[in-house]
Amino acid sequence: MRKIAIIGGGQAGMPVAFGLLDKGYEVTVYTNRTPDQVRAGRVMSSQCMFATALDVERRLGINFWEEDCPPVEGIGFALPNPDQPDTKAVDWSGRLDRAAQATDQRIKMPFWLEEFERRGGHIVFEDVGIPELERISQSHELTLLAAGKGEVVRLFESDISRSPYNKPQRALALTYVHGLEPTPDYSRVSFNFIPGVGEYFVFPSLTLSGPCDIMVFEGIPSGPLDRFRDAQSPQEHLERSLSFLQEYIPWEADRARHCELTDAQGYLAGSFAPTVRKPVLTLPSGNLVLGMGDAVVVNDPITGQGSNNAAKCAQVYLDQILAQGTLPFDRRWMEATFDTYWNYANNVVSWTNSMLQPPTPQAFALLTQAANSPQLAHFLANAFDNPPVLYPAWEDLAEAEKLIQSTAPTLTTA
Repeated sequence: MRKIAIIGGGQAGMPVAFGLLDKGYEVTVYTNRTPDQVRAGRVMSSQCMFATALDVERRLGINFWEEDCPPVEGIGFALPNPDQPDTKAVDWSGRLDRAAQATDQRIKMPFWLEEFERRGGHIVFEDVGIPELERISQSHELTLLAAGKGEVVRLFESDISRSPYNKPQRALALTYVHGLEPTPDYSRVSFNFIPGVGEYFVFPSLTLSGPCDIMVFEGIPSGPLDRFRDAQSPQEHLERSLSFLQEYIPWEADRARHCELTDAQGYLAGSFAPTVRKPVLTLPSGNLVLGMGDAVVVNDPITGQGSNNAAKCAQVYLDQILAQGTLPFDRRWMEATFDTYWNYANNVVSWTNSMLQPPTPQAFALLTQAANSPQLAHFLANAFDNPPVLYPAWEDLAEAEKLIQSTAPTLTTA
């Protein structure tokens, strides 16, 4: 029985833990918060997961909220009219082929930890630094670091060639609310891009108190949407959320007239730099630790890929561990495992980073022409489930024009 250690009880590490446990591995998860502490804590992310990522959980039998979580059935995009900011210059939506879901991690992660223990897994509650990593890596054949935050993550060296930003590109805020009016026809992630200000998107979710919506604010630093850092109370955070909508996105403010926070911990503000880190950490002893998920590839949430990347990374790592059989988990295997994931994630990182800048001609063409082409809108909506399909069109104007032409409505004559 091979012994595997996983540092971090979140979206990347836990699916690997369940998958290995099911195959007879001896798995220990190390995390610094108990289930009750997570449940009682602040919201952690926006975590809208598309169908392919949800399939990872379905295969492992750990998507326990399938029936309870409100579906996210589409993607919408709106761009205010620069001459009349209270109107939309661009407005489209496209249905997803398969629904997405967003389950509050304060529901999900505590239950996963408890279920993992029920199935025979081991859990150790402690803070993990270098001394603990030395001890853990000495007693396990493979140590995975799947924690996305904390000092231990900074032990991994940044990969400068893959990290164009060395500081946060957005001031981020989350507001979990009850009372938002639904979108017509079908539920969706409603993206709103305000040039020079930032972005706002909102979608249905499931939280501790039932169905809700998650508002995500992405403010250009020091701009008018960078307004949450010094909010002194949950109510002030909510008021600043709603005042922004009233000032900049009146159609979203109309939906939010009766909103209230889901709970006193249903909000968050902060920022971080999108970063790719080298996946293998060499400890002072020479022992190796393999990073995964947000520990090594952390994206800005502007494209909603964080939890999706984590789940897909988990599937890759799980498959590679099982395929290794009884062979050693050496550096070459670790780097090859990460490279397998990077073959997918590199396009996700490129797409996400590009959205933090003014749109390129090809991106602008795609996003605006979708308003005139339901087929293109459908393609762009479903690209959120598999971002690599956007390439090469997303980075090449000629390819973008080809995509636009191939999805253009067919004209008919009487």
